[in-house]
Amino acid sequence: MQYAHRYIQYAVTALAGFNGSLPLQHYLKQFFAADKKYGSKDRRFISHLCYCYFRTGHALQQLPAEERIKVSLYLCSEQLEGWNDLFTQAWQQAHTPQLTQRIQFVVQQGIPFEAAAVFPWLQQCSSDIDTTAFAHSHLLQPHVFLRVRPGMQKRVLQKLQQQQVVFTQPQPDCIALPPASKADQFLQLNSEAVVQDLSSQRVGDVLLQADNKRIRTVWDCCAASGGKSILVKDLLSDIQLTVSDVRASIIHNLKQRFAEAGIRSYQSFVADLTDKEALKRGPVPGKGFDLIVCDAPCSGSGTWGRTPEQLAFFTTAEIDRYATLQRKIVTTAVNALAPGGFLLYITCSVFAAENEQQTAYIQNQLQLKPVAATLLKGYHEKADTMYAALFTKA
Repeated sequence: MQYAHRYIQYAVTALAGFNGSLPLQHYLKQFFAADKKYGSKDRRFISHLCYCYFRTGHALQQLPAEERIKVSLYLCSEQLEGWNDLFTQAWQQAHTPQLTQRIQFVVQQGIPFEAAAVFPWLQQCSSDIDTTAFAHSHLLQPHVFLRVRPGMQKRVLQKLQQQQVVFTQPQPDCIALPPASKADQFLQLNSEAVVQDLSSQRVGDVLLQADNKRIRTVWDCCAASGGKSILVKDLLSDIQLTVSDVRASIIHNLKQRFAEAGIRSYQSFVADLTDKEALKRGPVPGKGFDLIVCDAPCSGSGTWGRTPEQLAFFTTAEIDRYATLQRKIVTTAVNALAPGGFLLYITCSVFAAENEQQTAYIQNQLQLKPVAATLLKGYHEKADTMYAALFTKA
């Protein structure tokens, strides 16, 4: 690559001005907009270097910025492709698609690299997590996953094949695309397929352990962009759906997505569920809801492969803050659960305080009976890691 060394210098400049107050994606847009000398190829390569830099977390901090970017690039690249000029012949010859071997080579060069330095909060993780594999997974950019809507599989597969899109199918209704793929260029998103991580799709397997015949009224109490609501609608079909979130702007965006997904019959309201009185202002059925989906606000630590800058700016205090917030929300929400109804609690976190410890709280303090709980480990499949637990009310 002709300008590889220059791109390193541009990346150093870009990183020097980043303080974490914005998502890296948005910051880089502003950075490039401020100087029109960067063409589309320049922006792509410089952005890639910045993301590689953050993928190594707190490791390699002893290296100068330029060297840290180069080593990070080496570790994060399954193929060096046009970046060969940055490395000596020995480094080029040692490069391999196998991540563990790349790490081993870097360590052999006298550069310390520990899993706990990539992700310093491994001690706070759920006990079922392979902490080394999870930490190392941040070095690989995740896939883009699609969930095919009911009845759309033939059409979606035909479109992908016609456009000669490279893809795999981890499961029948799931499409895995290469990282950074723009699915809206060849599919009608939300109507034909939804962008939804593999682990998020597998939350549906936990939900299906409920007695579906008893579920008619459903409340997605932290609906966000509506991905879980669309999943529940596709799985259970004949339901009366209610959605809520803390801000009107979120509900506005959700309504647009529902329109694209063909979901027209539902109720919505704005509610801050940390307020114990919030349900008095919402459309709660007389007997309560048969199913409450609580995709709780969380650290997002199972998704940092997509936003690796979080590795640099997250603090341990945030774990307790989110755990407290989650308990407040779920404590309010279960007041609207019908006898015999189900609560589906979900996070995209790897921390026990947000997962198993919340399950214990829901069981012991809120008196709900556990039906199923699972850690959805995406780190071996270039996917997110999530947690889902299903409860029922006596």
